Amino acid sequence: MSQSQKNQEFPQYSPSNYLSLVSVTGVNYEKLRDLLATGKWKEADEETERCMLKVARREKDGWLRIEDINNFSCEDLRTIDQLWIKYSNGKFGFSVQKQIYQNLGGTRQYDSQIWEAFCDKVGWRQRGKWLYWDDLTFCLDTDSTGHLPVGLRPKWVRDYGIKSFLVQRLVDSNI
Repeated sequence: MSQSQKNQEFPQYSPSNYLSLVSVTGVNYEKLRDLLATGKWKEADEETERCMLKVARREKDGWLRIEDINNFSCEDLRTIDQLWIKYSNGKFGFSVQKQIYQNLGGTRQYDSQIWEAFCDKVGWRQRGKWLYWDDLTFCLDTDSTGHLPVGLRPKWVRDYGIKSFLVQRLVDSNI
């Protein structure tokens, strides 16, 4: 792949495409931005997890509770989502996942059939089998829109509750 093709695939920084890295909780999103801008999708997913845990002040625990999602800063959630949307050209992001989940009939109330259909659609399940986080496709070329971010690995790939609550938080935050 030529350098010009790489530059077309992953947007480069310039003053005209600057995105404000807003955080009301004091999280620095520069590393996430830089990883996404250079197409380091797996590392960006890991950084997304670190950022989300930091926003919720749950770094030591390493996981989020439903109450953490319900109280998650809308501004920080929007910043994370906008970074993923921008650098994936709209293919990845929490708001992309929200749209898919809702289009399948997903609500805050867990429904195993909708959850499995969602996971099939975004590529977290294949041929009826759950994928481990390490087996996911960490590139823009995946056929699955909404494949990333997973955000909290590996629990989210199978965990029904958090994602449905995150979708509702996106709705509440108008994201």
